[in-house]
Amino acid sequence: MSVGSRLDRPSMGWNGLRLLTLLVYIFMFAPIIVVVLLAFNSARTGSFPMEGFSLQWFGKLLENDSIIGAFETSVILAASSSFLATLIGVMAAIALIRYSFKGKAIINNLLSLPLLMPEVVLGVALLMFLKFLHQPRSFLLLLLGHTVLSLPYVVLVVQARLVGLRQHYEEAAMSLGANRLQTFIDVTLPLISPAIVGGFLFAATLSFDNITATLFWKKPGIETVPTKIFAMLRTSISPEINALGAVMIVITILLPLIGGYVVRRLSRGR
Repeated sequence: MSVGSRLDRPSMGWNGLRLLTLLVYIFMFAPIIVVVLLAFNSARTGSFPMEGFSLQWFGKLLENDSIIGAFETSVILAASSSFLATLIGVMAAIALIRYSFKGKAIINNLLSLPLLMPEVVLGVALLMFLKFLHQPRSFLLLLLGHTVLSLPYVVLVVQARLVGLRQHYEEAAMSLGANRLQTFIDVTLPLISPAIVGGFLFAATLSFDNITATLFWKKPGIETVPTKIFAMLRTSISPEINALGAVMIVITILLPLIGGYVVRRLSRGR
């Protein structure tokens, strides 16, 4: 075997790996690109080639009261659950990182359960528990469920920030006469604010596009944007679905990007 053939083998392997990676990315993102393109198709039937460019389907969304109502519900639900998850998550992260107490490891493992447990199992479990308590499905249940799903992500993000934050700043503030509350407000909170903002936006994104658990927890008459799309797909695939899907894609991409930008700006400022 010649030396040249031996040298060609690694390059052929890397080229094959690059080609396989490219095919995987095409398989993953091609459906998303198709949905976005068809949202601007002037024809009512989703077919290629496109007959023309039009924004009429986005206008139809604004005229559809049920879709606007679902969008308002999703925004309120995402903002409320993210606020609760961030509030509880920050306190939990500080307690788990800064203090030692009995049962700390158990609480830490319990907070990580929603990350490990499939949403279907979690949704059915919470629904069965509420039926055992004879509690009907409601918006409050939906809010609590989304908070539980988002909480571990906030805790992990804030914990990562606290681990890299030395305690000398807090100890210096307390040695100068500040109590624990003043130290938290004036020292700890500004230093962990990038993680808080990032965790909030991450939780909002997870809540906004969640459908699996939402189908179990919502009561009849309450629709979020993902469940509305799912309900519309039962009848037919209309251009409004493509337009609504494009809006969802833009929102779920923009929120993490905005979060990353804000976190970097706050980190530079600190």
